[in-house]
Amino acid sequence: MNLFSKLQAQAAQGRPVRAGLIGAGKFGSMFLSQVPTTPGLEVIAIADLSTQRAQAAMAAVGWDAERAERTTLLTDGKELAARADVDVVIDATGSPEAGILHARAAIAAGKHIVMVNVEADVLAGPLLAAEARAAGVVYAMAYGDQPALTAELVDWARATGFRVVAAGKGTRYFPGCHQITPDTVWDHYYGGLTPEAAQDAGMNPQMFTPFIDGTKSAIEMAAIANGCDLAAPEKGLSFPPCGVDDLPHVLRPEVEGGMLEDKGMVEVIASDERDGRPVYRDLRWGVYVVVEAPNDYAAACFKQYGLKTDSTGRYAALYRPCHPIGLELGISVLAAALRGEPTGSASAFNADVMATAKRDLAAGETLDGDGGVCVYGRLAPARDSLAKGALPIGLAHGVTLLRPVKAGEVVKCAGLSDAASHRLRCARC
Repeated sequence: MNLFSKLQAQAAQGRPVRAGLIGAGKFGSMFLSQVPTTPGLEVIAIADLSTQRAQAAMAAVGWDAERAERTTLLTDGKELAARADVDVVIDATGSPEAGILHARAAIAAGKHIVMVNVEADVLAGPLLAAEARAAGVVYAMAYGDQPALTAELVDWARATGFRVVAAGKGTRYFPGCHQITPDTVWDHYYGGLTPEAAQDAGMNPQMFTPFIDGTKSAIEMAAIANGCDLAAPEKGLSFPPCGVDDLPHVLRPEVEGGMLEDKGMVEVIASDERDGRPVYRDLRWGVYVVVEAPNDYAAACFKQYGLKTDSTGRYAALYRPCHPIGLELGISVLAAALRGEPTGSASAFNADVMATAKRDLAAGETLDGDGGVCVYGRLAPARDSLAKGALPIGLAHGVTLLRPVKAGEVVKCAGLSDAASHRLRCARC
């Protein structure tokens, strides 16, 4: 609880924290909107494949001409990462391949790296975090996004002496969502949209499809499992309908009346009942942690101080109802620069996200990655993914199948025409 005072001291000394942003999309724009009202924080450079898009982002969030003019615009993220006048690099591209390249360039240049790019983190986060630690810099999840906010709750629980039983987030889920494609996504988006309205708002259907077809949930739970040393369910995510009042009742072990395979799991709760009715007091936009009282005294305190508990009184839940994503990203930048601490960081390879066929796929088809028409991401324990030789969802773009894959089956590295291009992960398959 001292970031602001540290930031004030930096500003008073004329030594602002200097950030470089790669990717001027929605998340990056939300971060940019907060910079003018955060004295002591400066964005030195923005890299985007389109400098016009970066200029439009600065204008859209209300930057004045003087601030925009002193910010360097680039098209090469690696060039930004190497700049001597940048302290913290932010990757907000969403491309796993680009994110890994940018992270490694930042680490090699002695810069802290904040990884908004959860797709890259799930693909290679443990390796990147280890590389950063060896170089003496911070590799961090992005505060404001659900994995980092969940990691904060988990850290709070463990630091106060509680055992973490479950952790995760809420989302919309309904039967058949795994088959959603860019052609049908707007029919199922929150509140519904016409394709014309989505286009007018600048919303890319392939970018938004993973939020509806379950891929994004799998990716974020893998990031939490790997960053908090929690386990992924053997059967994959179940998406149980659950409101905030029922968290400690539903998210406890099966042997005690809940739905978890064991304690210490990640899980996503649904904000819709299976018949489409809204869940009462849903957690669609939020995150949660369920903890276990270590003794009878602590359990009694749960009741005395109004914590939501299960019927035994031994399991309790805390939650955060929303996540303002890029509006909170500055916390990660400042924690890295001023404290040398990450807002969550991959520490283990516990979970993976397997590319899984949305429909029957024929030999010769080329996969179009997450959010496309061919595959979605399914969460699995890392050992199971490796044993299957599963293709990570982050590598499921632009590769051609050698053999057919039935709907619901995992795509395997051995069934691809260019397996050599996946040596980063598939060498371990």
